[in-house]
Amino acid sequence: MSRLEGKTAIVTGASSGIGRAAALLFAREGAKLVLTARRGEALEQLAREIADEGGEAAALAGDVRDEALNKALVDLALNRFGGLDIAFNNAGALGAMGDVASLSVEGWRETLDTNLTSAFLAAKHQAPAMIARGGGSLVFTSSFVGYSAGFPGMAAYAAGKAGLIGLVQSLAVEFGARGVRANALLPGGTDTPSNAANLPGAAPETRDFVAGLHALKRMAQPEEIAQAALYLASDGASFVTGAALLVDGGVSISRT
Repeated sequence: MSRLEGKTAIVTGASSGIGRAAALLFAREGAKLVLTARRGEALEQLAREIADEGGEAAALAGDVRDEALNKALVDLALNRFGGLDIAFNNAGALGAMGDVASLSVEGWRETLDTNLTSAFLAAKHQAPAMIARGGGSLVFTSSFVGYSAGFPGMAAYAAGKAGLIGLVQSLAVEFGARGVRANALLPGGTDTPSNAANLPGAAPETRDFVAGLHALKRMAQPEEIAQAALYLASDGASFVTGAALLVDGGVSISRT
């Protein structure tokens, strides 16, 4: 039996990378999808692809930092599909880079808004809808950066992604008795278009170095991270809440 049969899920950052892979996987597992990202054309293409495979998806483009969008996504799930069971809050960005002394307040705030405040706004509207449904699963994409490793020049990103774990723990205890689970997914280096853009024109040895930081000596494919998101979203993780799940290819423990 499909693991998400009869469920409705919101997926943010769905136009590419991990979000796109998760949306396709969730649909194949029986979920009806509400998709969002900033690129409307890519979202519509994904919705058509899901429909061509026999699934159902609604697309609404926008910026996850906008509270109105987060409310509209939940309203779309309720009006189109009758409820909300799952949210994979995956949208995020590397954001402002640089040493702390040179980092602007505006860059800091924008990065935290993208990676952390957006998650608060999502949960604010998603959790009540899930409670009305009798329960659900909130999943947030965090990172090993700021959790098990630090990198120079990434203070704003690390702070936002680490903050997600604290948010998840609070959500887990706040809503657990009402059937809503909340967990953080912590990927390692993943071969996505956004990560490729962060290393434009990088020499093969640079990419090999990044891959070599992992115990598995390679980067993840988006579909591999999507499988972990599916686990947290599904009833297979029915007793998992408040967790920071490392899916990082061993980068957190590798010293070779």
